[in-house]
Amino acid sequence: MNSKNTIILAIESSCDDTACAILKNGQILSNIVDNQAIHEEYGGVVPELASRAHQQNIVPVVQMALKKANITLETVNGIAFTQGPGLMGSLLVGASFAKSLALALSKPLLAVNHMDAHILAHFIDVPEQEKPDFPFLCLTISGGHTQIVKITDYFTMEVLGKTRDDAVGEAFDKSAKLLGLPYPGGPLIDKYAQLGNPKAYQFTKPKVGDLDFSFSGLKTGILRFIEKGVQENPDFIQENLHDICASIQYTIVSILMEKTKNAVQQTGIKSVAIAGGVSANSGIRNALKNAEQHFGWKTYVPNFEFTTDNAAMVAIAGYYKYLGKDFATMETVAKARF
Repeated sequence: MNSKNTIILAIESSCDDTACAILKNGQILSNIVDNQAIHEEYGGVVPELASRAHQQNIVPVVQMALKKANITLETVNGIAFTQGPGLMGSLLVGASFAKSLALALSKPLLAVNHMDAHILAHFIDVPEQEKPDFPFLCLTISGGHTQIVKITDYFTMEVLGKTRDDAVGEAFDKSAKLLGLPYPGGPLIDKYAQLGNPKAYQFTKPKVGDLDFSFSGLKTGILRFIEKGVQENPDFIQENLHDICASIQYTIVSILMEKTKNAVQQTGIKSVAIAGGVSANSGIRNALKNAEQHFGWKTYVPNFEFTTDNAAMVAIAGYYKYLGKDFATMETVAKARF
């Protein structure tokens, strides 16, 4: 199918961010995200509250995206949406809205895998972001997922390794909660880590397969470490916060890089990308750049705006699905898990 003047409207609602983007021929015309602040007081995302907020936000967000892009719905060629994985209630809001819009406008419906979208965000056409060549490896790291994926084409992907329990984003956020930091705590650990000594404290790294991950035991080890420290000194966290954060981040980043190195050695592929919310972490970005210098890798780091959940990544995935005529039907259902 000719890609000339192809406009995709995309909706992302997999978790707690309501987002809509308009993309034309791979270039972003608008990318609107409405964050749900209501979850902060609960220390995590409350699924029922998230789905209700999506219902309230989705129409204004779509209207804002259309206005910023300066287009009308009639000029859109396809409607993309996140089919899953994610919170079922949240996914249903986006899926139902996208279906209704596609049906009313008689436009093709494009169902997108959220994890595919994170990876394909590297192909959004922006000047400062270099696109990887096939094949490449992608370390996909977020609050719900941790994977090493081999990508040989836009939708030909093989998961080489994944977490056996908790995701890396959860490890960051739960560690932050143990330190008394507000939600989401992962970015705060990153912030304070830059002020501390990464080797001040040592944490035991979980021993699993060459390419798989595990963070449950690490969380328990951090919990025991903090409990012991506070027992001996009630001001332990406050007095050593920067060093604790730096040591936690250093350990987590080391685990991620060790597994990625194993994947490079086993596949022979030296093109390595990162994707997902945790790819905004400065520690993993710096480690990847260091690996590029020391091991001769070619690395790809996405723009910050494409790391957390956003609709631009759904739009680019929908764009390639549109070109391949990979259209969904009205019977397509949301999937909490893929």
